[in-house]
Amino acid sequence: MNLSELSKLTEDEARETLERIRWPNGPVCAYCGCMENITKVKSKKRIGLYRCGDCKMQFTVRVNTVMHDSHLPIRLWLMAFSIMCSAKKGISALQLQRQLGLGSYKTAWHLCHRIRFAMKQEPLKGLLQGDVMVDETYVGGVPRKYGRKDGRRKVSLPNTPRVGRGTAKTPVMALVERDGRVRAHVVPNVTARVLKKSIRELVDPSATIMTDDYTSYRGIGRDFAGGHLTVNHSGGEYVRTVKGKKVTTNEAEAFFALLKRGITGSFHSVSKKHLNRYCDEFSFRWSLRKLEDADRTFRAIVASEGKRLIYKTPVADIMSAAL
Repeated sequence: MNLSELSKLTEDEARETLERIRWPNGPVCAYCGCMENITKVKSKKRIGLYRCGDCKMQFTVRVNTVMHDSHLPIRLWLMAFSIMCSAKKGISALQLQRQLGLGSYKTAWHLCHRIRFAMKQEPLKGLLQGDVMVDETYVGGVPRKYGRKDGRRKVSLPNTPRVGRGTAKTPVMALVERDGRVRAHVVPNVTARVLKKSIRELVDPSATIMTDDYTSYRGIGRDFAGGHLTVNHSGGEYVRTVKGKKVTTNEAEAFFALLKRGITGSFHSVSKKHLNRYCDEFSFRWSLRKLEDADRTFRAIVASEGKRLIYKTPVADIMSAAL
């Protein structure tokens, strides 16, 4: 269903839609996983309430998902999922607040973070295969390189922040399958130990690793059947052919371009403590970019099962960053 169709649903229709997505074969107990002994409880106060005959617990379709204990209507949840799964460069919490008519920025902010948490893919679930392009970048504000000394002449400013690997920005690493999935995450630094450890954890040993000529990647080919192929970016080389195989890191760079454009254009500023969640969001959309928006929304809702993110968790991240 697209956003236009979701916006026309009543709350009962939205709940039934969510139940069909989460429980295609009938209700499943959120506590014990039972499917056989489930009865629907007739209640005027709690519509959509079920009871498990095995564990004797009551539950609704929201229980044990990112929507658990939320007071927002299910219809708004479905619309928020649809918007975030279809916005190629992301959408800010403030914009979502305006579009959905939410009561406060706090509500919209927590809603967005819970949906990003639903989009999170387990690090070791489904190792990347085939040709895997690996690269790293730095995310943060754009340093000022030049200013105007006398209002007319452009000159270099003193104490200009360094760029590249000398910057104070946050390093982000991306591993991209050719024409496939991506795993992106914040790394503490770009040393050989950190980068190689991430590659070994996220890539299948049968794969071929493709990187630029950064020295931290040297020797990683010994751990993979396809070896390690490089392009010499420092020499102006971005694509080369080795035994009929195109060696490049262009897809990793394309992902970074999309991530940075989203952060600059939609969010403007992202805390280092929350950057991993934005990486999860952009990785989810990239990995499922070949699906229709409705199918991508369906996958995100299904992925929300078993995940909860209470408000104090992301708030605690902000407080710890300020200390």
